[in-house]
Amino acid sequence: MMVELKINSRHGSFGGTVGFYQYQSHVCHCPMRFSVYEPPQMANQSVPVVYFLSGLTCTEENFMAKSGAQRYAAELGLCLVVPDTSPRDRGITDENKHWTFGSGAGFYMDATESPWSDHYQMYRFVVDELPQVIQEHFSVLNNSQSIMGHSMGGHGALVLGLRNPDQYRAISALAPIANPIASEWTQEAFRLYLGDDQTKWQDYDASCVVQKFVDDRPILIDQGLADQFLSELRPEAFDSACQSVGRSLTLRRHEGYDHGYYFISSFIGEHLKFHAEQLKH
Repeated sequence: MMVELKINSRHGSFGGTVGFYQYQSHVCHCPMRFSVYEPPQMANQSVPVVYFLSGLTCTEENFMAKSGAQRYAAELGLCLVVPDTSPRDRGITDENKHWTFGSGAGFYMDATESPWSDHYQMYRFVVDELPQVIQEHFSVLNNSQSIMGHSMGGHGALVLGLRNPDQYRAISALAPIANPIASEWTQEAFRLYLGDDQTKWQDYDASCVVQKFVDDRPILIDQGLADQFLSELRPEAFDSACQSVGRSLTLRRHEGYDHGYYFISSFIGEHLKFHAEQLKH
């Protein structure tokens, strides 16, 4: 599947390059955008790749502009790939009505309910199609990738990472929505995308998925205790689910940190070092 990339912009950063791209997605049947940080090492060799999934309302730009991750990725020789969080402007009624569903709120799942199912296929986009595009156009190792994310993207990183153990060598998350079935944030999107049968929702709930997919890969989660959305995130549910199946989890709780990019930028370096260490194995 060779696709033609449109370069929206490119910018020098810490000896490497941040690029913003789009292409016509065969999975989502519409243009999809993503960003890539190419560290300086990629000028001479292929490098491991870390996929970062962003949170509600974000695009492919927020993480690249606000996290400070490029500095660490340049030191560690990691390629960073950040997809947009949903298809956009598909003419769906109420697509832009509310921040918890539709544009900016794809939840990294494959919608089964019309009209969302025509375009909102974010699980297959991230797991299957985008990695093929990255392999075709960038110098990355084809067997050395991992996944991380924040908030809605933390939910995505946990679910996609757990369900695809042969694809992602490590999983981490910053303030993830860890038990979306029990979160008011997510229930409308899950109903619209998957229907009313909540047994289908369990395939996209990390606290359910972790009990079905057990392996020895480490998981790292950081959570701020001043997070204004802590009751919606429910990290304790994921922690309990991991304990119930003997799954290794490092859950670090931090006083004084909220949900935003001050929190992300404080710990992104440690997360990328965690991924770099796992990707060496």
